[in-house]
Amino acid sequence: MKNYIDEMFYKLMKEFKDKSYNQIYQNMVDKFLSLDEKTKDSIEKFLNQFNYWGRLDRRKNNYEVFSLKANVFKNGYRDFIWLYNKLNDYQSKFVLFSVLSNYYNFDFGHLASAQCKMFKQYFDLDLMKDCKDKVFVDVGSYVGDSVFDFIFSFGDYKKIYCYEITQSIINLSKTRLLTYQNIIFKNMAVSDKNSTLYLDDSIGSFSANKTSKKGKIKITSVSLDNDILEKIDIIKMDIEGGEKKALIGAKKHIIEDNPILLVAVYHSNIDLIKLPRLINRLNKNYNFYLRYSGGSIYATEIDLICLPE
Repeated sequence: MKNYIDEMFYKLMKEFKDKSYNQIYQNMVDKFLSLDEKTKDSIEKFLNQFNYWGRLDRRKNNYEVFSLKANVFKNGYRDFIWLYNKLNDYQSKFVLFSVLSNYYNFDFGHLASAQCKMFKQYFDLDLMKDCKDKVFVDVGSYVGDSVFDFIFSFGDYKKIYCYEITQSIINLSKTRLLTYQNIIFKNMAVSDKNSTLYLDDSIGSFSANKTSKKGKIKITSVSLDNDILEKIDIIKMDIEGGEKKALIGAKKHIIEDNPILLVAVYHSNIDLIKLPRLINRLNKNYNFYLRYSGGSIYATEIDLICLPE
C-alpha cells in the first residue's frame, strides 16, 4: 500500500498517461480561467515578464504556456516517474508532486506546504553536513547573495569563485564582499566551451540577464573545465536557462571531483527532467534531492541538490 505522497504523485502520473494532450491542455486552461481576476493578472504578468515557459494572453486567447507544458506532461511522464524514484527523501518527492500539481491544477496549497523555510536557498544543512574548507563555485553569483548564504551556513571556506555576466552587478558584488578573502570575481559567462557571447539584458530584472549569440555587449564565455584547474568541491548554477551547457562544460570536474551540485531546474518547461537526466549520464555517483524556495502561486526557484555517494 502506497503512502499519501506516493498516492498523490502516481495518481497525477496516471492522469498524464491516460488523458490526451488536448485534455491535459484544456484542464490547465480551465483551471487558470477559474481563478480570480487579480490572481490571473498576476500570473499572466509574471510569465510574460520572463518568457521562459511560453506566452500567456487570455485577451488574445493565447495559452502557449499551457500548450508547451501539456506536451511535456503527456510525453514526459515516464521521466517524472524516473526522477521521483531517484529522489532520496520524501521532502523531495513532495516538492516534485507539488510543483507538477501547481502547474497542472493551479494547486496553491501543496506548493505553499513544499516551501523550505528553515535553511538558506541551496544550503540544506540536513543534507550538506560537511562543507567547511571547500572550493565553492557560484555560477550566476548576481550581487553575492548566495555567497553570503554559503558563508552564513558553513563559516569557513577555502576559496570562492563568482561568475556573473553583468559588469555593474559584479562590481556591486565586489563592494559587498570586500571584507572577505579568497574570493575570485569573473565577469564571464559559463557554458560548454570558451567563446564570445553577448549580453541579453532583461527588462524585468538584472537577475534575469542571460547570454545571446548576438547583441551589443560582448561577454567572454568559458567552460569550468578550461577555466578552473584545481579541484572543485561545490558548484551552484542559476543562469537563466544556461545550466545545461554549463554542466556539459564542467564534465571533467563532475566526473573526477564528484562536487556537490546545486542546480536551478526551472528556467524551461523541461529542465526539471532534462537536467537530472544529464547529470546522471555524466556521473551516476549522485543522490538526488529537490528543494523549493519560491512562492505559493506559480512554481519557480526549484533547486536540484546532487550529493556524491
